[in-house]
Amino acid sequence: MQLNKTLLASTLALLSLNAHGAAFQLGEHSASGLGRAFAGEAAIAEDASVLARNPALMSEFTSNQVSLMATYVKPDVSLKGTGAPAYADASRLDDSSIAPSAIIPAGYMIMPINEQFAFGFGAFSNFGLSTEFADDYVAGQLAGETEIVTVNMNASLSYKINQQFAIGGGLNYVYADAKIVRHFGTSPLSVPAQTEAARLEGDDYGLGWNLGVSYEPSEGHRFGLHYRSETDIKFAGEYSNQLPAQIGGLQGQSLPGRVEITLPAMAEFSATHQLDQTIAIHYSLMWTEWSSFDKLEAFVPGRDAPVFHKQENFSNSWRYAIGADYQLNADTKLRAGIAYDKTPADENHMSISIPDTNRLWFSVGANHQFSDASSLDLGVSILRGVNRRFDEADNLGQVWQFESEGNAYLLAVQYNMAF
Repeated sequence: MQLNKTLLASTLALLSLNAHGAAFQLGEHSASGLGRAFAGEAAIAEDASVLARNPALMSEFTSNQVSLMATYVKPDVSLKGTGAPAYADASRLDDSSIAPSAIIPAGYMIMPINEQFAFGFGAFSNFGLSTEFADDYVAGQLAGETEIVTVNMNASLSYKINQQFAIGGGLNYVYADAKIVRHFGTSPLSVPAQTEAARLEGDDYGLGWNLGVSYEPSEGHRFGLHYRSETDIKFAGEYSNQLPAQIGGLQGQSLPGRVEITLPAMAEFSATHQLDQTIAIHYSLMWTEWSSFDKLEAFVPGRDAPVFHKQENFSNSWRYAIGADYQLNADTKLRAGIAYDKTPADENHMSISIPDTNRLWFSVGANHQFSDASSLDLGVSILRGVNRRFDEADNLGQVWQFESEGNAYLLAVQYNMAF
């Protein structure tokens, strides 16, 4: 049993090296919001997706509303090797695409109960990541396959206090699934590079809450504030590796394991101002409490204390956005926005599994009204990241050096229906 605990702890020590820069927040909750870089999201009541950013806004609807959307994400994340141990070739660290494309779906429904109360339900994601490296990647201990998928099922209720104020809150059931695979990579030892050094798969759910308020001092001008609580996730699953017994490996044997993380809390302040019949401006300030993601701990059955503990170095982050709408004609609205998204990763604790960076968003979008009861939204964003240079050590203590470049392209479509 002690051998099993030691192996699990040693493997998670290796895996934890890949969590330092992994800011894995998702904000793609709507195509309407994407078109203005999500500026004003906690204050604008356009469609049922408001449930994700401020449930108090549900009080603005007088009929049932449904919004269904999907966002296609095309990352452009590349690595260049700038240094390697003496036994390896730094040029073999180069990889032009480490993050696969993905589709992020979401759906929402809002149902007014009476003039004061409204109920809503949404299914969306606030966190997720995926990076993939070849099985024989030279620095395989640092990154192989890393995937976290979360689904947030959020039931909310709003109450309209008067013509100026409304409040809303909700309960969140968050399901999370994680998979981490590492290979041994090139080393001085006689172990093939593609040998699976660690495989950890597990899932779990957590519970959280959110609360929002909206204030409309005059017609066409509204402010919103929304808070979403942190969620504790305890991944329970299996751990295995293919390492030979001579170096303490399991040779494919599986062991039970559990890893605990905290998905951070978020708060957003937004405002929207309708300047005239055609032009509106919006702005937002979002805070994410990444400092709550302060450690990685591993547990095995039969022991209350963690068999592995590692302190992280994330800091709280901010996102700033400003955008505008232009009513082109009775049926078509155009949108545009720009945002700056600051990474929570410490520049001294970067990782190639998710080489995170500060990002600048450039967004455009449009809404077309088919009838009083149905409309379609489109949104497009280009994300430009800052190039980073950093070092990372593997489980053998060898240092690898990299330069990373991270950009992305987003396309979202959304259908809205009232009934």
